[in-house]
Amino acid sequence: MVAEKKILYIDLDNTLVDFKTGISRLQKRHLKDFYGRLDEVPHIFSIMDPMEGAVDAYIELSTLFDTYILSTAPWMNPQAWQDKVLWVQLHLGVEKDSPAYKRLILSHHKNLNRGDFLVDDRPNNGAAEFDGKLIVFGGDDHPDWESVLTYLRTQA
Repeated sequence: MVAEKKILYIDLDNTLVDFKTGISRLQKRHLKDFYGRLDEVPHIFSIMDPMEGAVDAYIELSTLFDTYILSTAPWMNPQAWQDKVLWVQLHLGVEKDSPAYKRLILSHHKNLNRGDFLVDDRPNNGAAEFDGKLIVFGGDDHPDWESVLTYLRTQA
C-alpha cells in the first residue's frame, strides 16, 4: 500500500511572488493614488517576479507533497484574481501535467482548508488558525526557500 502524500499549501504574495518587484515597477502616480493599498493597483500582480528559488522549490515540493497554492486576492482589485492565475500559469505552466495545474485556491479564509502544512509570510486571512503547521516564510526559522526545503524534505 502506498502512503498518501501530506497536503502542503503555499502562499503567493511575498512567498512565491516577490511583491516588492511589482511596487518597484509602478508609476509614481500609482504610488501616490494607491498609497497604503498598493495591492489594489490594477494589474500589479502581473508585473511581479518570483522570489529567489521559489519556482524550483515549488516544483520539488510538488513531487513530495500534494501541493496547492493558497492565496488571498484583494477584494477591491478584481484584476488581481485573474492576474494571480496568469502568474501561476506563466511561471509554473499551463499544461495539464504542470505542477500547479488547477491547484490555485484564492480565499480570504485559509483556515477552512485542511492540510498538513502552510507556508505563508503572514498569519493573516486565517493562516494563524490553520489546523496544520504554519511555516512562516521570511521569519527567523525559515528566511528563504532553501531553509523551507530543508525542513519540508524531512516531513514528506
